[in-house]
Amino acid sequence: MKLPVMPGREPLDAGRIVAPEQRCLATMLEAHAGKFGARTLVQAGARRWSFAEAPELAARAAGRLARAGIQAGDRVALMCANRAEFIEVFLGCAWLGASLVPINVAARGLQLRHILENCGARLLVIEAALLGALEPIDLPSLSLQAIWLIEPPADGARVPAIAQPLPALAAPVPAGAARPGDTLAILYTSGTTGPSKGVCCPHAQFFWWGLTTAHLLEVAAGDVLCTTLPLFHTNALNTFFQALISGATAVFEPRFSASAFWTTLAAREATVTYLLGAMVPILLARAPAPEERRHRTRIALAPGVPDHLQGAFTRRTGIGVIDGYGSTETNFVVGARLADQKPGTMGKVVEGFAARVVDTEDNAVPDGTAGELTLRADAPFAFATGYFGAPEQTAEAWRTSWFHTGDRVIRAPDGTFKFVDRLKDAIRRRGENISSFEVEQVLLSHPEIATAAVFPVRSELAEDEVMAAIVRRPGSTLDAVSVIRFCETRMAYFAVPRFLDFVDALPATENGKIQKFKLRERGVSARTWDRDAAGITLQRR
Repeated sequence: MKLPVMPGREPLDAGRIVAPEQRCLATMLEAHAGKFGARTLVQAGARRWSFAEAPELAARAAGRLARAGIQAGDRVALMCANRAEFIEVFLGCAWLGASLVPINVAARGLQLRHILENCGARLLVIEAALLGALEPIDLPSLSLQAIWLIEPPADGARVPAIAQPLPALAAPVPAGAARPGDTLAILYTSGTTGPSKGVCCPHAQFFWWGLTTAHLLEVAAGDVLCTTLPLFHTNALNTFFQALISGATAVFEPRFSASAFWTTLAAREATVTYLLGAMVPILLARAPAPEERRHRTRIALAPGVPDHLQGAFTRRTGIGVIDGYGSTETNFVVGARLADQKPGTMGKVVEGFAARVVDTEDNAVPDGTAGELTLRADAPFAFATGYFGAPEQTAEAWRTSWFHTGDRVIRAPDGTFKFVDRLKDAIRRRGENISSFEVEQVLLSHPEIATAAVFPVRSELAEDEVMAAIVRRPGSTLDAVSVIRFCETRMAYFAVPRFLDFVDALPATENGKIQKFKLRERGVSARTWDRDAAGITLQRR
């Protein structure tokens, strides 16, 4: 039986949907333990647990937390890479009714202090190798009452007085009374224009993440979902829920490695994998190798891949690429199955969600006109419930009952959406609006450019100038003038970059997302090539 399909929406299989009151993790763990039994649910490193074993693991991990005084509603901070202890703490919090606060392992200084202070966590579980990140922080001024260390600290490491080794799992405790709208995890955004915001993600939101993504990827029982993306972000947590809902196996690898990616997929017998847009150019920049075909992976969720690289990736590796749109605050709201993918577009609105493209005053704009993407969910708690301890920012983002994404898109008459750029990445020069995304697409189509990032810098005229940071392919001697000549025949003259930096790598997060704010902060330096200073004149076509 299929759910009723609204025009322009993708159908979902009603047989997979859990009753609304059962959309919390503990309930789903118990229900699917009987359904899928001895089949492996999750693997991290050498550790694996079956569907049947998962409720017991969650109950014992919850018992460990309860023995330390953690109660339903408390926050537990976790600073840990993709390893078995992450799964234990995550499931323990969910079973007990506490909220997990996974922290990026690269967080340091003011950002780390802000997260710990803002969430008010009573307990921090952290890898001993990351203890150095805590040294500049005045721990007694925070709400932390205990720190649990994963693995022994190195000799000479400064260990806080409240730290102790991670206790063993305890006797199981009954599942708490968590409801679908209760906060399962608080995920902190990168905070490019201010302090990081903690996104309050309820149990039901992750249910919808798993259901919708599994539907679009056509995940079935027996699939192996292998991700190298970090569990402290929503993408990898979503992978767990896809497996839980579908009867598949979720495999979490420690980190993304371009050199080991293909052998890892083969070793894990993965049928589905997960990439970010920047990862595909990185993989394609390597010399072709037989390992790229020695796997059984059929599909990859890879939002943000340049459209001209999608076909190239599939032809070279045999893996279909799924684009789409989702965010930590929302869900997988725009997408399409592989057979319906159209390069250069993100797909259509998925059933259960609604989207509008609006101007600066929240008026809907006509199809074909760029505007801000705003989103709404039909079901309760399918989106985040707000930003933790930030009511004003919550009200601003969810004004008029629509979530404002900050992303500029275009909706076509057939209902498909095309990403243009982040509103803050839009560049205005000589009275013209320039899409950094569109300039990047041109640069990435050059056969000698591996990856590139385009961003605004201020000019002497107090307006934006276009700057690009470029990573050349191995062995390339591509120069700045050649780049300019390539660009001027493929874009409007006012969009051609004035400033170019050739770099070895772009600053990126652990999951490969380019950190443009670092490029903007660095701006024009002594090594930057300036088209105006070089006397290069553009032809206005």
